[in-house]
Amino acid sequence: QLQLVESGGGLVQPGGSLRLSCVASGLSLDMYTIGWFRQAPGKEREGVSSISSSDGSTYYTDSVKGRFTISRDNAKNTVYLQMNNLKPEDTAVYYCAAEFRRFSRDWYFDPREYDNWGRGTQVTVSS
Repeated sequence: QLQLVESGGGLVQPGGSLRLSCVASGLSLDMYTIGWFRQAPGKEREGVSSISSSDGSTYYTDSVKGRFTISRDNAKNTVYLQMNNLKPEDTAVYYCAAEFRRFSRDWYFDPREYDNWGRGTQVTVSS
């Protein structure tokens, strides 16, 4: 049974940091393209960062470049999202998603391309 479980969310002040984890069972994460997505109330789910299964290349949406870092620990079957200098607009439920099928990086931030999802972890940035 393939399962993704996110953790690490919480309440943090602006400028603070959090590290999200996505632990996988039933699959080897290094064989999957992984995406981190977020969804704020009343908004669509948006891609934040991704890491490719083919060569480990990483991608970020413009609003988080220089602040977020995605990484993968194959030994722990875990993908991380280190989030620094957090802003109130980063407040959302964060989800990790995994897709085994190879597809163009042009679609890495399209949630429709991913078949496997975790349940999410809440991140709230507020003073």
